[in-house]
Amino acid sequence: MTGTQLASKPTVDSPQAKQLIRPAIAGLGISVPPKVVTNAELEKLVDTTNEWIVTRTGISERRISDPTTATSDLCIEAARRSLQDAKLSPEALDLIIVCTVTPDAPVPATACIVQDRLGAKNAAAFDLNGGCTGFMYGVAVGSQFVSSGMYKHVMIIGADLLSRIVDWTDRTTCILFGDGAGSAIISAAEREDQGILDFHLRSDGSGRDLLRIEAGGTKCPTSQETVDQKLHFLRMEGRQVFKFAVHAILDGVNTLLKRNHLEVDDIDCFIFHQANLRILENASKHLKIPPEKIFTNVHRYGNTSSASVPLALEEARQAKKFKKGSTIILVGFGAGLSWASSLIRW
Repeated sequence: MTGTQLASKPTVDSPQAKQLIRPAIAGLGISVPPKVVTNAELEKLVDTTNEWIVTRTGISERRISDPTTATSDLCIEAARRSLQDAKLSPEALDLIIVCTVTPDAPVPATACIVQDRLGAKNAAAFDLNGGCTGFMYGVAVGSQFVSSGMYKHVMIIGADLLSRIVDWTDRTTCILFGDGAGSAIISAAEREDQGILDFHLRSDGSGRDLLRIEAGGTKCPTSQETVDQKLHFLRMEGRQVFKFAVHAILDGVNTLLKRNHLEVDDIDCFIFHQANLRILENASKHLKIPPEKIFTNVHRYGNTSSASVPLALEEARQAKKFKKGSTIILVGFGAGLSWASSLIRW
């Protein structure tokens, strides 16, 4: 599935009838809570040690929001920074997509809250639930509006407060997750050699129970019993998710390389969903990617779900891991099960 293939065939007099426009990332912005929770602090909460966590996950610390912070708060800060980076006003936005599994509330969409607080009075807004793959799905969706000529500027925000949906007495999950947000603005590419070149989106619903929250929906509505049984917390089958994640990275990268007649050596930077350092190392070994081409920040943030990829992308840019004209592959993977990858020329 490519960026151009995603656009449906237009009618003669519709806005989509215009020649397809190559989308590009015009601005980036990130936001994380100031509070740092180290492994040493987690040792006081659950039966674990810093050595155990680092050895199995590569995570040393994570950012945790205070009780008064909502997902929309982190979204707003990241959004404003991406607008500043793109040199755009909020009024220039045509669409805002918030990718999250931890919305402010089930209704209304967090994107509508962001649209109002941001002052983006001309923008449509909706949420997208893609788990840890959310941001990547959001970029693919938003890019089609730009490619077709329907919209000029689309904001994609990946944001999650996973600290609100983990059981802090369960050492198998609480050590993994953190809070954060990342925003990207998709606009028309300014150069012929620039842009989001290709997408690969996949899902496998047969693995839906490997990452799940059992209660709170129509199948298992909220009740005193669901609260008492802790069914509103995120549950994960770690070993099976590990195997899936490695497969997702391999499929995401190999598909893009093969379809675009590229080799690993042709890619300047690889940025994968920051779920677990061991997953990234395992997949990179199979792909024979040199360590210097892979950016990681999971040791400082843990798994931030939808925020993971944009957070890593912006920090990689700040660290000068890529530059103008560099070729980048992004891969996200998570609940659903779902995974997605994108080929970008910066």
